[in-house]
Amino acid sequence: MTKRASSRRPAAATLAGVLDLIEPGILDVVVAPRGTEVPVSGVALYDLGDEPADGTALAGAILLAVGVDPHGPGAVEAVRAARRAGASALVLRRGAAGPDPAGPVDPAVPAAAAAGGIAVLTRRPGRGWTDVLGLLRNACAQSSPSELAAVDSLRPGDLSGLANTLADLVGGAITIEDPQSRVLAYSRMDHEPDPMRRATILNQEVPRWRVAELRESGFFRTLWATDDVVRLPADDRYAERLAIAVRDGGEVLGSIWAAADGHPLAPDAVAALRTAARAARPHLVHHETRGREEARRREEAVHTLLTGGAGAERAARTLGVHPDRPYAVIVVEAYERHPTRAAADAPTPAEQRVLDVLALQAAALRPGCVTARAGRRLFVLTPAGEAPADPARDLVATARSVPGTVVFAGVGPLAHRPAELPGAREEAEIVVRVLRERAAAAGVSVSVSASALSVDVVSEAALVRLLDRVEPLWPMAGPVHAMVEHDRLHGSEYSASVGAYLAAFGDTPAAARGLSVHPNTLRYRLRRARELFGVDLDDPTGRLLADIGLRLAHRAHE
Repeated sequence: MTKRASSRRPAAATLAGVLDLIEPGILDVVVAPRGTEVPVSGVALYDLGDEPADGTALAGAILLAVGVDPHGPGAVEAVRAARRAGASALVLRRGAAGPDPAGPVDPAVPAAAAAGGIAVLTRRPGRGWTDVLGLLRNACAQSSPSELAAVDSLRPGDLSGLANTLADLVGGAITIEDPQSRVLAYSRMDHEPDPMRRATILNQEVPRWRVAELRESGFFRTLWATDDVVRLPADDRYAERLAIAVRDGGEVLGSIWAAADGHPLAPDAVAALRTAARAARPHLVHHETRGREEARRREEAVHTLLTGGAGAERAARTLGVHPDRPYAVIVVEAYERHPTRAAADAPTPAEQRVLDVLALQAAALRPGCVTARAGRRLFVLTPAGEAPADPARDLVATARSVPGTVVFAGVGPLAHRPAELPGAREEAEIVVRVLRERAAAAGVSVSVSASALSVDVVSEAALVRLLDRVEPLWPMAGPVHAMVEHDRLHGSEYSASVGAYLAAFGDTPAAARGLSVHPNTLRYRLRRARELFGVDLDDPTGRLLADIGLRLAHRAHE
């Protein structure tokens, strides 16, 4: 049934109204001293170590106490801090399972909440903080007043309907954009649009040169820094425009742009656009939440498809992967400095930035390309055939535009059916390991981004697999181990000398030049390595074991 527009202003959002819009079982009310009809202004992540000087910014908010132990003393302090901030409710992680919702928190929490008039809720296991944040934000937006009766009748997230409604309100042509200047919706065109509006709508984004022009002029800096309307005067090219950011708390969800549509904007267009921004907030929150959920499902499908096992067929259908079409798997690792940290480590801001850039670039490889993240890794699944012969090379070239980062990209063998994708992913990961080890061997000062196909590193990849299998069986005692440990404790150079000799195939003068020592110095070190530790380089078996041992020792200290 279509909801009839009402001229009466709806009541403000309440905690009860928000909880009614969330699936039962996700949040439990531990205590609500003032009941659940308390007004709610929004939801926020609250860092207890950075408490605001006054409570105005968080007044009425639902605060998520991320990282707070529900059984520790920090839980009680979180309740007190929420009260000082003027919040309506605090959400804690639910502790050990139990039939009583109040049991899994510190017993002092309900008493502190009652004294402060703060509702305390617990998040049940199985839903992460990111999911809960999105659910609460969406529920808050849906239960908040829209300020426009016409907007009340729109389906949540109906951005096209919203654009047309706002066009009638403002008296101009409306475009709704995301923070990256991509078009989310636009109003109907009653008159011929100016060239900029036409290009923006046709390309579904503001032309890149225009974005750069507005950024350099400081327009975007002003737009994102204010809650008010920003005016872009008319010039000899384009009509006047008004723009306003749409926010949810401190986060910018997008912007609304109004342009003259065959006649000048009305005198009250600025005031109307302010109202439009407030009315648009719940719709953009719904759009963003739905988009994040869809992106999360697609990422999970990519991971499922690349690891194989149960659910792989369904994941292929979700992603539109054709069973009779070949696909290439690319694995990318990004590092801000020398590549010594684990691939699963959380990326730094610079590494996150380059991964964002590469994910966008990967999507441009060809239609049907999908990506997924894991730590500092980006996985790219792209249809083969019309794609570049070395698709990773383009990604590395793009990565060089982000200064201070090093990127390694490996391409596995083509997978001709979905069941072959996990093997292609493993091969691509080994290619990346080979590139990373090359960089580590070359030294910090010469680490540069690189890419390779699996066919380019066959020998080195085989060695990586061999060492993977030998490593668990390798004894933690023996000649090489004793030599490496001696170097570590005494600062000697026996391991480096043996390694240089082996790398030079027994050419002592060449190995000495690589170490910047006299050949006689190297001969002395090799003789002492045999006398002290039993490392005999005259014996073929001894040379093989020394080479394997040094490679494994290098792995252990990376």
